[in-house]
Amino acid sequence: MKSILVIGAGKFGHYLCRFLSTRECDVMIVDENEEKLSDLLNQVASAKVGDCTRRDVVESLGVNDFDDAVVCLPENFQNSLQIVDLLQECGARRITAVASTDIQAKFLARSGASEVVFPDRDRAERLAVAVSDDAVFDFLKLSDGYAIYEIVPPKRWMGQTILDVDVRRKYNVNIIAIKTPSGHVLLPTPDYVFNQNDHLMVFGKAPAIGKLV
Repeated sequence: MKSILVIGAGKFGHYLCRFLSTRECDVMIVDENEEKLSDLLNQVASAKVGDCTRRDVVESLGVNDFDDAVVCLPENFQNSLQIVDLLQECGARRITAVASTDIQAKFLARSGASEVVFPDRDRAERLAVAVSDDAVFDFLKLSDGYAIYEIVPPKRWMGQTILDVDVRRKYNVNIIAIKTPSGHVLLPTPDYVFNQNDHLMVFGKAPAIGKLV
């Protein structure tokens, strides 16, 4: 079970705590506004009222005992910056920060954030990919230029197997799952035959998948 410190009980912090609780994580949520914590009390291991821009408050949390500390204050960049800096100084193992702009991300990383996420930008990009191409149903951007796309198989593949098409060698992508009307096929074998009702979950570099669809 992972232990996660979440700082900031705004909309993003609420969603994060709820999803973490479904994954059986040990979560502490901290916010200076007690009212924001009330509806999370039955979903987290502990909740604390405090201003995490203060060193004494951060020191009291025992941040080095958590696997990850997540700073969820995209609406207040100055506080985010200060909190990330304090977390690093207090020995946090890993720090994830939520940003609204690339400039914010740059400074948060310089202050010690191990990872910076852009929830609004990422949602917008995901939607743009899905609505701009009828062959694409979903999209998940990963690191180093890689992505996972949910796509329909090209018509020319119909009736052929994965081995016949030689997907990995010809297209430089991997099929990691196939959604069919009867269920999901995880890590399909080379003899799987494509049909028109399939949705493919493909992994690879975004340009390679773009050429495919």
